[in-house]
Formats: sequence, C-alpha cells, structure tokens
Amino acid sequence: MKSLRIALISFILIFSLPDFSEVSAQCSMCTLNAENSVKNGNTEGKGLNNGILYLLAAPYLAIAGVGFLWYKKYRRKNVNLNIKDSKINLN
Repeated sequence: MKSLRIALISFILIFSLPDFSEVSAQCSMCTLNAENSVKNGNTEGKGLNNGILYLLAAPYLAIAGVGFLWYKKYRRKNVNLNIKDSKINLN
C-alpha cells in the first residue's frame, strides 16, 4: 500500500511539472485566426491554445480517476480459502 502511494505521488509530481515545449493544438482555421490576431497585437491566440490544451486534458484525467477507483475497488485481497484437497468430480 505504501509503495502504491509513493508511485501515485511520484506520477502526479512528474506530470504536474510545467512543460516548456511549445505545443500547437489548433486546427488550421483557428491557427490562422490566432496568428492574425497576434500580428495585430492581441494576445487572444495564446489563450485559445491554452484553452484547447485544457479541454484536451480533462477526459484523460477523468479516465485516470475512474481507472484508479476501479483498481481500488476490485483489487485482489489477501484472503485464505479453506479448500479441501480432494478430487472434484465434474461428470
């Protein structure tokens, strides 16, 4: 349990570090509009790109949360079963 907690915390820390690479997550139409607005002095193009990346990350975080809850609920428990060492006749 402790190793799972450490792994989860390290996973969160690794992926929460800021990424300094420039990412373009826009379609061609949005890219043209954003570039034209930046050339005219507006900063709305950067906000548009950040908004698209934010919307892109939401489903992945939701799926990760559901997967973690599923793992926690259905993981195998250490249960001793008292099964007799006799043959089973299945006919």
